Amino acid sequence: MIDLSGTHGVIVGVSNKRSLAWAIAQAMDAVGAQLTLSYATERFEGNVRKLGATLCQPPLMVPCDVTSDAQVRDLCATVERERDGLDFLVHAVAFASRAALSEPFLETSREDFLQSLDISAYSLLALARAAAPLMDQRGGGSILTLTYLGSQRVFPNYNVMGVAKAALEAVVRYLASDLGSRNIRVNAVSAGPIKTLSAAGIPGFSQILHHYRDRSPLGRTIDAAEVAETARFLLGPGGRGVTGEVLVVDGGFHSTGM
Repeated sequence: MIDLSGTHGVIVGVSNKRSLAWAIAQAMDAVGAQLTLSYATERFEGNVRKLGATLCQPPLMVPCDVTSDAQVRDLCATVERERDGLDFLVHAVAFASRAALSEPFLETSREDFLQSLDISAYSLLALARAAAPLMDQRGGGSILTLTYLGSQRVFPNYNVMGVAKAALEAVVRYLASDLGSRNIRVNAVSAGPIKTLSAAGIPGFSQILHHYRDRSPLGRTIDAAEVAETARFLLGPGGRGVTGEVLVVDGGFHSTGM
């Protein structure tokens, strides 16, 4: 068993018990990591506090709207004040408006495009910039984000989110290059389709699930716990030689042609 006692991590994007961010929080808590959980708005605060109360190590709870540089700085300032540096950061934030997901991609408005890229991709850069000095205090660290195969292939109704995820993966590579000399690793997990709050906003999502089940080499979809265990590998000592990587966890679907 991995022992991460004494490590400190921030997880951005916990929304409810089905979120991948929450599954990762549980996996990291189970091996002794102390966590800071952020919530975007008051709408999510109650849920996040209830979930946090079930962890073995009492987490810090901090509001953070990732579109606000001031709130990103405040999040890291709180961590610096309350914790002894930072060992890892999990970025699990993405957004596209309902219209941007339901209308043809050609009809995406400038406003929806910019909002999706800001929340889903630029926010990783903003968080990494604020978190890196705290990781320097620990001699390095690990940053992880979540992406999806829609960054490389066209999926029905994924639209501008696919473009945002493609940008996110490029951000991973450039951050990995910038931060490698500081012993800070940056990676992404590309998870197969899972029923989460974000997935609920994609029309026809159940058809995508069935397609994965029918076509993946493992003959099934994956679950949040499998994604969380992969995240724990990348965040922990086992992934110390991995950076700039997009690791796919989808039952092998991405590897098939027909």
